[in-house]
Amino acid sequence: MVKNYRRLIMRMVMSSEASEVVILERCWIVEFRSKTDVSIVLKFQSGEPDLYLEAASKPDCESWAVALGEANSEGLQNKIQQLRRLIMEIKEERSSDEARQFLPSSQVDSLGELQFTSIQRIANEPKLEFSLACKDLVAATRDRKLNTFIQVSVVHPAEHILTRYSSTEIVEGTRDPLFLTGVTFPPEYPIYEETKIKLTVYDVKDKSQDTVRTSVLPDHKEPRADVGRSFLGCTTFRVGDLVKSKEQQLTLTLRTSDGGKTVGTIEVNLVKMGELEDGETDHITTDTQDQKCALVRECTATEGISGKDNLPSLNAVLKNPICKLYRFPTSDNKWMRIREQMAETTLSFHVPKELINLHIKEDMRRNQELKDLGELAPHWDNMRRSVIAHCDQMLSMYQDTLAELGKHTGSSFKSSCSKGEKTLEFIPINLHLQRMHVHSPRLKDALYDVITVGAPAAHFQGFKNGGLRKLLSKFEAERRNTGYQCIYYSPENTAKAKEVLSNINHLQPLISSHADLLLNSASQHSPDSLKNSLKMLSEKTELFVHAFKDQLVRSALLALYTARPGCVLKKPAVPRNTAEEGGDDLQHQDHPSQIKRQDSIPHHSEYDEEEWDRVWANVGKSLNCVIAMVDRLLEKDNISHIKEGENDPSAADCKLLHTGSDWYEQLYPLVITLKDCMGEVVTRAKQSMAFVLLQELACGLPQCLMLTLRRDIVFSQALAGLVCGFIIKLHTGLHDQGFLQQLHTVGLLVQYEGLLSTYSEEAGMLEDMAVGISDLQKVMFKVIEAKSEDFLPIITGRREHYIIEVQLPAKMFELLPQEIKEGKLLRMYPVLFNVGINEQQTLAERFGDTTLQENINQENLELLKEYYKLFTEKMPPDCLPHFQEQNDLKGLLENLHQNIQAKKRKNVEIMWLAATICRKLNGVRFTCCKSAKDRTSMSVTLEQCSILRDEHQLHKDFFIRALDCMRSRQTQGALNESDDPETGCLTDNKPTSRHFYPVALLLVSSHLLVVWLILSLALLLAKYQ
Repeated sequence: MVKNYRRLIMRMVMSSEASEVVILERCWIVEFRSKTDVSIVLKFQSGEPDLYLEAASKPDCESWAVALGEANSEGLQNKIQQLRRLIMEIKEERSSDEARQFLPSSQVDSLGELQFTSIQRIANEPKLEFSLACKDLVAATRDRKLNTFIQVSVVHPAEHILTRYSSTEIVEGTRDPLFLTGVTFPPEYPIYEETKIKLTVYDVKDKSQDTVRTSVLPDHKEPRADVGRSFLGCTTFRVGDLVKSKEQQLTLTLRTSDGGKTVGTIEVNLVKMGELEDGETDHITTDTQDQKCALVRECTATEGISGKDNLPSLNAVLKNPICKLYRFPTSDNKWMRIREQMAETTLSFHVPKELINLHIKEDMRRNQELKDLGELAPHWDNMRRSVIAHCDQMLSMYQDTLAELGKHTGSSFKSSCSKGEKTLEFIPINLHLQRMHVHSPRLKDALYDVITVGAPAAHFQGFKNGGLRKLLSKFEAERRNTGYQCIYYSPENTAKAKEVLSNINHLQPLISSHADLLLNSASQHSPDSLKNSLKMLSEKTELFVHAFKDQLVRSALLALYTARPGCVLKKPAVPRNTAEEGGDDLQHQDHPSQIKRQDSIPHHSEYDEEEWDRVWANVGKSLNCVIAMVDRLLEKDNISHIKEGENDPSAADCKLLHTGSDWYEQLYPLVITLKDCMGEVVTRAKQSMAFVLLQELACGLPQCLMLTLRRDIVFSQALAGLVCGFIIKLHTGLHDQGFLQQLHTVGLLVQYEGLLSTYSEEAGMLEDMAVGISDLQKVMFKVIEAKSEDFLPIITGRREHYIIEVQLPAKMFELLPQEIKEGKLLRMYPVLFNVGINEQQTLAERFGDTTLQENINQENLELLKEYYKLFTEKMPPDCLPHFQEQNDLKGLLENLHQNIQAKKRKNVEIMWLAATICRKLNGVRFTCCKSAKDRTSMSVTLEQCSILRDEHQLHKDFFIRALDCMRSRQTQGALNESDDPETGCLTDNKPTSRHFYPVALLLVSSHLLVVWLILSLALLLAKYQ
């Protein structure tokens, strides 16, 4: 067989002459796989004869094959394109995970040492903000309409390293793009007048496939060869040139990479929120459908929305802000500017750690109270031993969790990928403040805050058996059927027992302290001090006495006695006196020695059921004796002081010293008797209430403790968000007297918007979330003046009764009403409205059950109506700026009621109505989904654009574009393109934005839905096999 080929011998000769020149274009290499063959063949697409090449050895043959492959013209063109991309993209020499990563502290220190010129800005305001626009861009071909965006990079003056910082949105179909997304540098960013900003303009070929990265490329990663965009031009400017320019504007020329060809111009305008430019207006008219209106920039001075004195305390709560700047046209063709800020909060870890510490102390007290019950019958003693053993295990777990949280360093929030970690189960997921600051040309500046957080739920424990709502109901039903093993007490009685124990621990030391102050005033013969001490002692003792005015204590004492070995009951032989009768006859007691003191609860003797009434009444009788003695002493002192002071002043002084010792001697035995009687009551009450708690724990071991743990976890996550929302709202409304009056008169409305489905695990999350938010009703807030530079809130109390003390600097504290300054407790009214919006909710509505969502919405509608009723009853008509919309509020509530009753599928109108009512009632807004990312961000951005349209006259033609700007993944700067925000899965070529209904196509036909279900089930089975 004759082959058409040429044969050459490949020799590695340094000085040999070329025998033939071969053009390696449109050819490929055929390498023989035989171990002995040392030849290769070049085949040409043009039909030229094959070229047969032979080497001296097999290694030489392989190296020639590689060299010829790399020398191919197409391969060289690919390399040239890659090098050009490296030049254009400026591959950084240092690795970084996020786009807007700040410089490390060491670098910041080095910048400070080089004496760079700082930018003079208002405290806590962004250091630098500017907007961008291009003109007369040159396309590669005449007929092509450009789809452009600008990538912003920063050249740090100390290291001369360029870092990609952010990008604008993509503007389609114009050579004069006006970018609505600006650039903003937060206060902490190390930027100086010497810093250089590089602006690079790209043309996106296919917007749907664009995967622009704004993050810095790690050293070990190369940029992709084809990302669907092409380089147009770039330019660089110094920050100082922009800041010092008279017109606060720079017009720069865009040039190609070699600096030769001009491809257009770019305008950089310095932005100052609330401080617009003077002089002529700037009309920018574009030729695209989205930009037809003439956009006018004009300036008016506006008032600041809040004082600057709150910065230290607010900075103690918020950290690592990420800002975005937008400019949108209004319906009358004026510019309004929007600054969008997202910030982490230190409360994500501070509040859970404080709570866990309180749980540990509370559980240690409970364990000690169980041990102090004394001798019990064998059955009850064995039960107590089992309970204490399980409680010690749970206590150890809480201590281990607190120790692990104490070791935590790094981010101040828990990301969604960590929601299943045991050591972080008390920490809320993705707790952030989402703030929108709007500056309109003819309206006052406005702030709109939304707290975004993952649904409070026990992810580590799972949802196989449902969430708290279902588990608590099941547990209570099982506890009723425990039979003879333990005594059943209702949840209300159990809560009452915990309240009694809390009151004992709170009031006993206060009464003892005031009693000592009374004796000290008597020894000093100070009538005024004696009166004040007696007043405080009387108030606290009255509270102490009324704390035990409950049948539960009496019945628990009897139950405890029956649990003693060898108990014998005795019926009373005489009619018993009521507590009120004992209290009315206290003033007829002659002397405390007549009060019969009772021994401790008998173990082997007869038990008198009336004994508790007498012991309890002795405290009040002892107090009345103290009051009578003080009145008698003060009366005698006044008479003797008047008579002897008129005759002989020196004799009156001698009498004064003698009377002081007499006061102390006469009051001392009465005060000691009061303390003894009080100690008697405390001992009996503590033992009886501890016995009630023993029944609660013993009836459901270990489920009871596991439910308590789960409830603590969910409550911890919910409380961290609530504390953050309250502090932000308090700082925002410090100058609003109507809001402050509403705060201490009615309380604060806290509205949660849930986006969870009622299908599979998310139904369990919703059950957890509903219970956690309901538990927030038992939280009270108190505002105190800070005594140090530590402004973090202080948490006190116990389960089901917590007080959050919010610290304010002295200047801010003085702005508060007198009622709040005096320590009045502020109530919270949390409400939850949930509407599932994802594909899982479609399954629940078609094949599952949505009763859980309907019941939650109906229950919380009643709570919202109750708050509105209190609001209208207690607040004056002219107090609040929104009160003139009272009729609108009634209409909104009625509309919300109708939508909830309608039971419409995926009725997002419920969320919009609830959010509107909350804002009109000065409430705090929360938005939650599984991880506070995809669904939450879609909801928040839609709400923000709707507010701009309804409240600030956003131009109707720009609503969708404004929504795209806020939702664009390209402009966020901190998202990794391979990270799926909701599931954590690795995906490629993700779209730049998400939509509310990702499976809208499936809703068209039920047949498609069935096919999708079958395929999903098949994939799931294949995965687990």
